[in-house]
Amino acid sequence: SHAIMSVIIEQTSRSFVEGEGKTLVAQRSKFNFVDLAGSERQKRTNAKGQRMKEGININKGLLILGNVISALASGEKGKFVPFRDSKLTRLLRGSLGGNHKTLMIACASPSHKNEEESLNCLRYANRAKNIQNTAVRNVDP
Repeated sequence: SHAIMSVIIEQTSRSFVEGEGKTLVAQRSKFNFVDLAGSERQKRTNAKGQRMKEGININKGLLILGNVISALASGEKGKFVPFRDSKLTRLLRGSLGGNHKTLMIACASPSHKNEEESLNCLRYANRAKNIQNTAVRNVDP
């Protein structure tokens, strides 16, 4: 299954502004570390029962994420992006075309028997590469 770990880092500093005195300035950053499960091929894994249901859910989540990536990578303004179709895409909304910087690492296998999965992974990463994010610092006045 997929794994998500969110880390929030906060830095608080004191500054002196002429006429206002000392003020506290807080800066926050959030890091999402996401490990996506690979697509599950039922024929290859011979999964049955609960494991088969988990594989179906993994594939469904990856399909929805792929749809979101395709919609964002197309660059069409006003095109519907199905963020609400999956918990995963809701959690990653900022990273997928939002106000976050994003890094994706795609793992490919050198084995010939995993060639199809490796090519699919690289195609997925190539589509994600086409998403343009512009991260700006949000500052409260």
